[in-house]
Amino acid sequence: MVLSNTASKSDESIHSTFASRYVRTVLPRFKMAENSIPKEAAYQIINDELMLDGNPRLNLASFVTTWMEPECDKLIMASVNKNYVDMDEYPVTTELQNRCVNIIAHLFNAPLEESEAAVGVGTVGSSEAIMLAGLAFKRKWQNRRKAEGKPFDKPNIVTGANVQVCWEKFARYFEVELKEVKLRDDYFVMDPAKAVEMVDENTICVAAILGSTLNGEFEDVKLLNDLLTVKNKETGWNTPIHVDAASGGFIAPFLHPELEWDFRLPLVKSINVSGHKYGLVYAGIGWVIWRSKEDLPEELIFHINYLGTDQPTFTLNFSKGSSQVIAQYYQLIRLGYEGYKNVMENCRENMMVLKEGLEKTGRFNIISKDNGVPLVAFSLKDNSRHDEFEVSHMLRRFGWIVPAYTMPPDAQHVTVLRVVIREDFSRTLAERLVTDIQKVLNELDILPAKITAKIAINGEGADKNITVVTKKTAEEAQLREITTVWRKFVLEKKKMNGVC
Repeated sequence: MVLSNTASKSDESIHSTFASRYVRTVLPRFKMAENSIPKEAAYQIINDELMLDGNPRLNLASFVTTWMEPECDKLIMASVNKNYVDMDEYPVTTELQNRCVNIIAHLFNAPLEESEAAVGVGTVGSSEAIMLAGLAFKRKWQNRRKAEGKPFDKPNIVTGANVQVCWEKFARYFEVELKEVKLRDDYFVMDPAKAVEMVDENTICVAAILGSTLNGEFEDVKLLNDLLTVKNKETGWNTPIHVDAASGGFIAPFLHPELEWDFRLPLVKSINVSGHKYGLVYAGIGWVIWRSKEDLPEELIFHINYLGTDQPTFTLNFSKGSSQVIAQYYQLIRLGYEGYKNVMENCRENMMVLKEGLEKTGRFNIISKDNGVPLVAFSLKDNSRHDEFEVSHMLRRFGWIVPAYTMPPDAQHVTVLRVVIREDFSRTLAERLVTDIQKVLNELDILPAKITAKIAINGEGADKNITVVTKKTAEEAQLREITTVWRKFVLEKKKMNGVC
């Protein structure tokens, strides 16, 4: 005789996840729930909400890597539970970071002896790397001013107005005046001559950008070095240079090896680069490299021993995952110089496909340069009826995330769209994007203009201005409202730059 037990009504294990009470009732969103829920229900609830996020590979606003090989994904998952700061417990992970620092230092032509170790550290991104480099410059400047018996309470840093917002954060958080070289219509990066003019005895460094977030252009670090060398000789100030190579640091060595921007220039004392951009690693890894030990004040380095052995540390945070460090080392040995060069050349070729496709429409001005970061920044030749914000908004219907933003002062009247070409952006996607942009333009041509038409009528005896307002449909009114809010959001921010 076969015996069977009837499951109780409270046995949730036999119910479908979607039929369970956990997905049929409202869970508290801003307070912790009183009771636990099954793991399957928790997973499904979160997964369902995440489906509403955009597709990372179609997020053309971001420089950050969105695809890696499955083998590297396995390494990442295998080390996701390792805390990088536990150097005594995970000595191999520490060794891999040191190898990465030395590989990148040699890539940037650091003046190292045969057996000399490079000076640098892994960070959670270029923002932290810039904070650390800035602190080193500030402390060195303060020490020098103290030794000379001069005031050291008003440090400043000279940059272009096109810098990423992390430079503003550094200036505000660490009380350093930010002196920005304004842009102009035909020049959207820092002018080296104007930058050197702004340098004074309180300048801790001049920051040059190798790959502007706005249009991908490389700033002329060589000219900056030459002009600053002359001024240093005249004044005796010895003002150094930091290169923010967050985007371009893994591009220039492979596509433009002859370009002098790195430690080949004597005044370049530190360089930061984002491993999670064209270093081809998922978000969460950056690097800062110093020219020599003398450029990193010893008093900024802390030593701890409560994790097992004496460990030097120079970071803003303490604990962080090991996965991205391991992933960076994977990419460096997996691809090598040949592999990175192939990836960057492919990105540049797909950039040209997109650029040429946009030019063929006859509707856009190309703002970006061919010899910078592989991206295409472009603006409408005629935005009197419809603007770049509307194009950006309507592309969302096709899944594309293409940002529209205004340039910093004094070019804030210029609005651009930008498409970043990453490793996983193929030629097929580039051609499809051009097709979808053309569809958007055709649709916008049919819609009424975004502004009311003002018609001047010359009457007898006096001039009269009559404003004609076109009646809008509900759908068009909604589109206008969204565009207006978006434009206001961008204009209220001093900068609308990319991810670091």
